[in-house]
Parts: sequence; C-alpha cells; structure tokens
Amino acid sequence: MKSKLNFISILILTLSLEFSYQKFESLLYDSLKNYETFEKYWNYLYRKGSDHNGSARMVGNSKDHSHIYLENKQIVLKATKVKGDVGNSSRYPYLPIHYYSGAIHSKLHIIVNDKYPEYEIKGQFKAPIQPGTWPAFWLTGAETWPPEIDILEFKGSKVNWFNTFRAKDDIQTYKLSLDDDWHEYRIYIKKYSKTDVVIYFSVDGKHKAKHIANFVGKPLYIIMNLQMEGGAKGTPPKEAYFYGRSIYVGRENKELD
Repeated sequence: MKSKLNFISILILTLSLEFSYQKFESLLYDSLKNYETFEKYWNYLYRKGSDHNGSARMVGNSKDHSHIYLENKQIVLKATKVKGDVGNSSRYPYLPIHYYSGAIHSKLHIIVNDKYPEYEIKGQFKAPIQPGTWPAFWLTGAETWPPEIDILEFKGSKVNWFNTFRAKDDIQTYKLSLDDDWHEYRIYIKKYSKTDVVIYFSVDGKHKAKHIANFVGKPLYIIMNLQMEGGAKGTPPKEAYFYGRSIYVGRENKELD
C-alpha cells in the first residue's frame, strides 16, 4: 500500500510540474510606462486611419497627445466635442464628425494555430457609460472582417457586450451590466478543432461566457478606442474619457524549451 501511495504521489508531482512548465510566453505587458515603450507595441489611430463607424475622428501621433496620452502607467483616450462643421467620416455609415477622440491598435497579431494554440488577453479598464459614448477593447481581423471579438463594448449604457462575429449575420453575444468603475476584462482563446477556437470571457476573475468560432489561422490585432454616437444612442456629453491599464497578452508556444 505504501509503495502504491508513493507511486501516486510521484505521478501527481510529475503531472503538476509538467503543468507548471507550460510553454507560455508573455508578448505584451508593461507597455504603458512611457511613450518610448508604448510606441514599440502600439500604433496610434485605427489601422486604416482616423475614421470608423461613429461620429468621432481619432486624433494623435507621437507629437500630439491631446486625445491619446499616458498618465500613471495608464492609457487615456479623450473625446471632445468639435466646434463647427469638420465634414463626415470617411467610413460607413459616413456620419457627420461631432467629436475628436482617440484610438490605438496593437503592432502584434493574435493568430491561433498548432504552434500557438492558446492565448490570454486581458486588461483593466474604466469605461464611460453615458448616453452616446461607445468605448471598446476588441480584436478584429488583420486581413478580412470578420473575425471580430469584442472583449469590452458599451453602447451608451451600463451594459457590456461580449460579441463574437463569425460572419456579418452570425454573431454570438452575451450581455452583462456593470458600473463605470475599474474592472478587469479577460479572454482566453484556445484551439478547439482544425477550424474552430473556443473563447472564454471573464470579468474581475469570474467566468461569464463561452463562444466558439472558426478563427484558427486568422490573424487579429487589438484595438482600444473611444467612439461616439453611431451604435451608442442618446445625447452624449461634451467630453468623455476611457482609461486602460495593465494590458497583457500571452500565448502558448509549442516550440519553447
């Protein structure tokens, strides 16, 4: 009996050591400590420029931090109402521009495949929930749309939308009411089959939803933006702020020793 117990103990120890030495690597962390570090990991604006699907035009670069700036290891996106007519958005649905605001997108790509079968993406955010504000922290296809995974998306209310777009008309959604205080938003993506991934969504360390999508082999990049109006109904404030900190990306790498 004693030898059998010893064998079981050794087996458990071996399995726990094997688990603890998973081939996981950190790709993005502590990227908000200064502008030099920030600009190694992030680009200003959207990948395709300053405009998207709301009424805010993104403004910012390495010399202009009026709407995208760092403060105490936090990224701050600031939306302010414009004066006068500055034209319409160059992106569908071509709304009149009523705000200048901020967006950033990651230089790294998320791509789930046999070499990188698991990813963790998380961050702490304080998002506005006033009418007309449309903050988001999300992943979108680097080559095509969809894919899209919305980790944080408020549309002018206290309801956060976890969305996964598999196709334009094939969307999986889970809604959760939250306040406008700091919360940690996290997804864990894992290769599920030859074509599909499983996506686990959590807030403040508590699991909330699971989606499945055919995203294997499809590169995505990360966006944090503060849009206005558009999908967010109601009369927005003259000024709004979206804060982020402790943004982290890690992945399993099968080729690590």
